Amino acid sequence: MYVLPSSLKLGNLAVSPPVVLAPMAGVTNAAFRRLCSEQGAGLYVCEMITSRGIVEGDRTSLQMLHFDPTERVRSVQLYGVDPTYVGKAVEILCAEHGIDHVDLNFGCPVPKVTRKGGGAALPWKRDLLADILDRAARAAEPYGVPVTMKTRMGIDEQHLTYLDAGRIAEQAGCAAIALHARTAQQHYSGAAAWSAIAALVEQVSIPVLGNGDIWEAADAVRLVEQTGCAGVVVGRGCLGRPWLFRDLAAAFAGDRVLALPSLGEVAVVMRRHAELLSEQFGELKGCTEFRKHIAWYLKGFAAGSAVRRQLGLVSSLRALDELLADLDPTEPYPQAELGSPRGRQGSPKRVVLPEGWLTDRTTGRIDPGAELALSGG
Repeated sequence: MYVLPSSLKLGNLAVSPPVVLAPMAGVTNAAFRRLCSEQGAGLYVCEMITSRGIVEGDRTSLQMLHFDPTERVRSVQLYGVDPTYVGKAVEILCAEHGIDHVDLNFGCPVPKVTRKGGGAALPWKRDLLADILDRAARAAEPYGVPVTMKTRMGIDEQHLTYLDAGRIAEQAGCAAIALHARTAQQHYSGAAAWSAIAALVEQVSIPVLGNGDIWEAADAVRLVEQTGCAGVVVGRGCLGRPWLFRDLAAAFAGDRVLALPSLGEVAVVMRRHAELLSEQFGELKGCTEFRKHIAWYLKGFAAGSAVRRQLGLVSSLRALDELLADLDPTEPYPQAELGSPRGRQGSPKRVVLPEGWLTDRTTGRIDPGAELALSGG
């Protein structure tokens, strides 16, 4: 019988259960990270920040380095294309902001990033990837901070990079590598190729984290059993469902997953989410930020269009309470939503690359314009 891992070692960090919240722009702020952590332990990574933003003291970037007082481990996902800037940014994060874990993102498939050689296009240039990872790991080493990386399978099926990336990450001293088992061409469409995760596990000795198509706790269990990966990274599956982390904690502990929440229980979580956002941003902005989550929370429920529309305009906690009180607290969770994709999906797209990008696996420099504050991967 296969025994699920109970924890994950990232340098000196122990992550138990071995579950990581993937950074999502405009979603994984301190309020959402706390909401998820209240459901179950694990590692909760803040929104992606650019290395130039950190080094140049960009106000917006620094504001994103906001952590809830209850966050035991401060985890940051960093994106950069210049080894010097990445190294400096890691040093600043460790020395001045008390960061405990740095994850480097090489998975963004957005055209405005890949057309300049950034995001999921960058690992094609093996020497540049190696330089970035080496600089980051060396900058973090004096502080005992583990550096990990996240990537995709490659640009497309004809230009795969993940096995090379795994070898490079291991040689650079990375503590782990996370693989979103899709290519940049797929974006978020189609099915994740978990077999690629298994192949990466076979190639490297550092922990591999699997990412892609984890909609329920049972999916995470199957992913680990099928691939032998050391843990999982969860992104879109928790949108409007932060209790997924409760279910994941139970599954990795070998316990029975608790019953699905009724609409009344979902409403309690919604209220808690809005409350935490209000504590972070102030009530008006917090409620405004909360609006984007409403469709995810109510997906599949019979809540009428009128109340949904009013919730989409909510601007105070009092107004939210009045609207939530109109929902039927006894309505059961919609079974049809289980195991179905959440958030963006779309369709495969041609990957836009710099001219001549695929003719050579080496490069000296990438256009700084590739370093945009975009989430994805």
